Amino acid sequence: MTDRLADLSPERRAEDLRSAAATEADVVVIGGGVVGAGCALDSASRGLRVVLVEQRDLASGTSSRSSKLFHGGLRYLEQREFRLVAEALRERGLMVHRLCPHLAAPVSFVYPLRRRGWERLYVGAGVALYDLFARRGPAALPRHRHLGARSLRRLVPALRADAAIGGVRYWDALVDDARHTVALSRTAAAHGASILTSMQVVRLLRAGDRVVGVVVRDSETGEEVELRARQVVNATATWTDEIQSMAGRGTLRVRASKGIHLVVPRDRIPADSGMILRTPSSVLFVIPWRQHWIVGTTDTDWHLDLAHPAATAADIDYLLGQLNSVLRSPLGHEDIEGVYAGLRPLLEGESEETSALSREHAVHQTVPGLVTVAGGKYTTYRVMARDAVDVVARNLGGSVAPSCTEDVPLVGAEGFTGVWNRRARLAAEAGLPVSVVEHLLRRHGTDTLAVLGLVAERAELGRPIGSGGPYLRAEVVHACRAEGARHLDDVLARRTRLSIETFHRGVACAREVAELMSVELGWDAAAIDAEVEAYEERVRAERHSQTQPDDVRADAARGVARERRHPRPLRGD
Repeated sequence: MTDRLADLSPERRAEDLRSAAATEADVVVIGGGVVGAGCALDSASRGLRVVLVEQRDLASGTSSRSSKLFHGGLRYLEQREFRLVAEALRERGLMVHRLCPHLAAPVSFVYPLRRRGWERLYVGAGVALYDLFARRGPAALPRHRHLGARSLRRLVPALRADAAIGGVRYWDALVDDARHTVALSRTAAAHGASILTSMQVVRLLRAGDRVVGVVVRDSETGEEVELRARQVVNATATWTDEIQSMAGRGTLRVRASKGIHLVVPRDRIPADSGMILRTPSSVLFVIPWRQHWIVGTTDTDWHLDLAHPAATAADIDYLLGQLNSVLRSPLGHEDIEGVYAGLRPLLEGESEETSALSREHAVHQTVPGLVTVAGGKYTTYRVMARDAVDVVARNLGGSVAPSCTEDVPLVGAEGFTGVWNRRARLAAEAGLPVSVVEHLLRRHGTDTLAVLGLVAERAELGRPIGSGGPYLRAEVVHACRAEGARHLDDVLARRTRLSIETFHRGVACAREVAELMSVELGWDAAAIDAEVEAYEERVRAERHSQTQPDDVRADAARGVARERRHPRPLRGD
């Protein structure tokens, strides 16, 4: 696998589109989130010819708006979903130790205890079972330990004295979800998959009752193209029902559950560990994220715009209220740097509460030629993809190889430890602080060498974006040349996280980034202006939606922002 084969450049997209239109694929995967990208890698690494189509950007939906954890789901133990927890913990171990150690890192959480006696026994037993399941997989993370009141105060001084009488500390893993999905897609490309973003499926190709491909509309040009395939995989998460409706049959039903997260500066909550807090309906995570905390999440039904779920004032106040109930120094709206909302694709069940629906996944043959995979959670994407492609392989017949993705490191992973150990020397050679190179390595892995190569060619690319932030200008160029970024929003919201990690939400550096992108993507002055205006409009709409009291008004406020891509509504096609 070479760096060039993994690159998602504009030239590669054009070449792949021409090839896909002229040749029947074994598999077309619909959806560029983590499960779709996982299906593309699983298919390609079995030797199948695969084309992935995504109507917007890679990870532009749920896969960039998660809690940013590879975790077993401690709360699922209470729901007796032991198999799911064990499976997720095995996958967590694979990610941290084998598949993407540059993107996944251990992180600790404290569960504060409010009552003496039975609560410590109950929580301790649950966390002990969690550790037991984890030890069945690859090398385990540190084991849990019990904390007294004094130890808890030293570890989390932000907690009020009356908020806990002690705690239990356990470990999970942190991940940059959007960067992980991009790395997964690039790894699929390196194995021969065609990754086509800005390509919306507008209808299915049929031969009798069989699906034999898709018709896609290029959201950049408006052109429609037929892509023929022996099998089509629907991996569209909350859009599952819309794609199934094109086939005239729906074997799975997905309910969208909205979860919102707040991002606040690290210094607002003095603590050396994350926290997990019990709420009236579920749990609340306080997650260490670089120089920030991520606080989330909510869990409410969502029936409005699937592309741009909106956070409301009530959502934000709920999270602040739950968090402030345990903090010595309460947070206010002025402490919030960023807000993001995502949708969980939950399999429809009998429960009226989304928090009680299963996170298990299902794979069904919707109609001949169309396989649908739905449900699940971010951590188990690889298993979901394997199970879906197993069905595809049976349908194709012949001798399709079994899944091998548990032994396929993602782009940036192979040789990561050796490059990490050279970080001081790399920093000295590039004239950069070691902390900047460490930040690059935790986002790009060994691909950091390509980013530093750009700096060696053009010294100005070694400057930070904006006023001293953590991201380099070279990362913008790399995003366009190698990571499939086609619009300003792709870079500010997903290749970097400037949209949620700054109080200005990326607006202050939007033009600088657009001008860097223009050189790579051939934008003229009018295109630069249009990209900046569209991004500023998005931020204004999101801020306005976050002042609204309910979902309907928040959705209306968010919906006024135009997109540079122009996917059309699917329902009713």
